[in-house]
Amino acid sequence: MSTVHSAAEVFFALGDKSRLSVLTRLSKGTALSATVLAAGAPVTRQAIVKHLQVLAAAGLVIQHRQGREVLYAFERRRLDEARDFLGTVSAGWDQAIVRLRAMVEGSPAKSRSREFRRR
Repeated sequence: MSTVHSAAEVFFALGDKSRLSVLTRLSKGTALSATVLAAGAPVTRQAIVKHLQVLAAAGLVIQHRQGREVLYAFERRRLDEARDFLGTVSAGWDQAIVRLRAMVEGSPAKSRSREFRRR
């Protein structure tokens, strides 16, 4: 899977306020069941389960069975990968700004000679 595709899955999963809320609760370190996550939530338990499935597909949560319950836990690795991807994109923009600044702030003689050569 490409880095862009992988990051897109993470950003899609984080793009919903309910999923972001669930992930925030799980990021505190305790594995929780869908029932516990649904308590006090503005959506049903079934909706929470669907959100957890999206988060799991994006690799942001893992699930394991403990007795009769399925517990969900935060998986930090994919979030770190998405952050690294954004860092790479940001660095590319920073380099583009440096090149643009150098071109704009370059000496007028150099700018005119470059412009003359392009014609």
